[in-house]
Amino acid sequence: MTVLWSDHVADLMPYMPGEQANIPNLLKLNTNEHPYGPSPLAIAAIREAASEDLRLYPDYQALALRQTIAQRYGVTPDQVFLGNGSDEILAHAFNALFLRQGRPLLMPDVTYSFYQTYCCLYRVPHVCLPLADDFSIRISDYIDWKGEAPAGIIFANPNAPTGKLLGLDDIAAIVRAHPDSSVVVDEAYIDFGGRSAVELLAQFDNVLVIHTFSKSRSLAGLRVGYAMGSTSVIEALTRTKDSFNSYPIDRLAQAGARASMLDEAYFQSTRRAVMDARELLTQKMVTLGFNVLPSQANFVFARHPQHDARQIQRLLREQGVLVRHFQQPRIAEYLRITVGSPEDCERLCNALTLILDESH
Repeated sequence: MTVLWSDHVADLMPYMPGEQANIPNLLKLNTNEHPYGPSPLAIAAIREAASEDLRLYPDYQALALRQTIAQRYGVTPDQVFLGNGSDEILAHAFNALFLRQGRPLLMPDVTYSFYQTYCCLYRVPHVCLPLADDFSIRISDYIDWKGEAPAGIIFANPNAPTGKLLGLDDIAAIVRAHPDSSVVVDEAYIDFGGRSAVELLAQFDNVLVIHTFSKSRSLAGLRVGYAMGSTSVIEALTRTKDSFNSYPIDRLAQAGARASMLDEAYFQSTRRAVMDARELLTQKMVTLGFNVLPSQANFVFARHPQHDARQIQRLLREQGVLVRHFQQPRIAEYLRITVGSPEDCERLCNALTLILDESH
């Protein structure tokens, strides 16, 4: 009964996640999940934590996990913030950093669509700056911004769904141009080929870098994200979080995430396997006639000049292969395809070959 809703609810634009289908023998390449399982150490730690201690609240500060993250990245624990997945951290960032006297938030026009959802939810005024024709971020649009001083700037790096990477020098130039604005770098996919903007934290106080355990750590089902920034920015997030939910990371999640972070050998081997498979998949799709954007993520973004993307997605689904299609202008002819194992990539390419052959 909409008569019972708060005034703003009808105007919300909820985020639409990728399809979660119940299809036998499904090959799920639509939500950028890792093809390999979590670290065995993480599974063991979760099992050990599943004890009678679950009757007790977890450490609301998650200090052990924050210390482990801080040690890996060369920051202090009070520069680390945790959330129930990186999406929750993004929500707190929009609430804590971007509501400043009506000043706008700057973001790319093609990027993670949850940003628009949070702008709607929190009533954040924003300006979408068009990507270049090659889908790269034009840093001059941000550096030379002539409008009202922005409350903040946000972009995914590598960008989603394009997979394109912005270098640290370019990020630093944007940050330097807006010392009074929070610059949020959403690095969900950074471990698949880029250098993290965490390196900039020693130089700038207005940068927030957000990571997740869902992608390169194979823990999408555990829901743990983390952010790193100056103590002032982290305090703003913490005050916001503690006004919403003091216990976002449960005992199992803290144990599993910490063990995963400590298993460096497994992390390096599985992320390298995904990167190698990405290059192989790109080569095969180019051979099939696809235009594939250069990707530094665990997915590729591709179009076929002679075939409709939505139709390819539908025909792949009929063969039990899910990929992601976006109706958004400028990218409606592209498909975002998660990089799976070599066997997954071979099955995908076989299905694509069949579709393309039957269309002639």
